[in-house]
Amino acid sequence: MRIRTVEISVGVFMLAGILALLVLALQVSGLSFDNNRKSYSLYAKFDNIGSLATRSKVTIAGVTVGRVTEISLDNDEHMGLIKMEIDTDVSNLTTDTAASILTNGLLGEKYIGLSTGADEEYLVDGDVIEDTQSALVLEELIGQFLFSEVNAEE
Repeated sequence: MRIRTVEISVGVFMLAGILALLVLALQVSGLSFDNNRKSYSLYAKFDNIGSLATRSKVTIAGVTVGRVTEISLDNDEHMGLIKMEIDTDVSNLTTDTAASILTNGLLGEKYIGLSTGADEEYLVDGDVIEDTQSALVLEELIGQFLFSEVNAEE
């Protein structure tokens, strides 16, 4: 009977471990079961989006306020067009809000950081954020550094 109790407790422990790994994987991937949150759409155009992906977070002052839901190419201006879903709790984004593609750490994931301005008018559903700063691509910086070193030697 003692062996049976040990087997059941090991089984319960393994089941709890698998469940914990599943919850951790969902948290890391950005997936959520909470699809009923109300939000509104904002758009931004960037010259270079780097490795920004759908489901990347959108933050203000480090606090997540939304997600990137769609990435496409604006064929008229040849720029990356980003669609963001912003929580309706954050309804006071001014029309001079700036959007920047930032990196979490040196080589971490990309996300969008919003910086609010001081304008009197607010962004509404479907508006485009005009003031944007593209992603900083490490490979381009290294290439520029190497190219400047070669030119300096000549």
